[in-house]
Amino acid sequence: MKTTNHPILLFDGVCNLCSNAVQFIIKRDKKARFRFASLQSETGQQLLQKFNLPTDDITTMVLIEGDKYYTHSTAGLRNALHLGGLWQLLYGFIIVPKPIRDAVYNWIARNRYRWFGQSEACMIPTPELKARFLD
Repeated sequence: MKTTNHPILLFDGVCNLCSNAVQFIIKRDKKARFRFASLQSETGQQLLQKFNLPTDDITTMVLIEGDKYYTHSTAGLRNALHLGGLWQLLYGFIIVPKPIRDAVYNWIARNRYRWFGQSEACMIPTPELKARFLD
């Protein structure tokens, strides 16, 4: 398993919404800080095990920052914080109680395949982006 000092985003590799979110982050991550792996990948599974997270739960993205991890709405808000610029203002929503934030996040997660569809396979990064993916 590759190690990195960069924030690592684990995402559902067959979810169109999740893949679009990764593309969104890549376009706005001007310093190329983020690294990515699908939850279903070998690296994703190893990182989930490392943090004692369920390896069969693909209902949340996981953001790993060093020895800490974040899930659900907190992961999404921390992603915005890392993007900087005006995007970091979204982090202000951290003041909303986590149960409320996560209820909205989980509602979207439950419906993401129906609303946005899913792919038969994980997205394959272009050669230029390959170095930012851990698998």
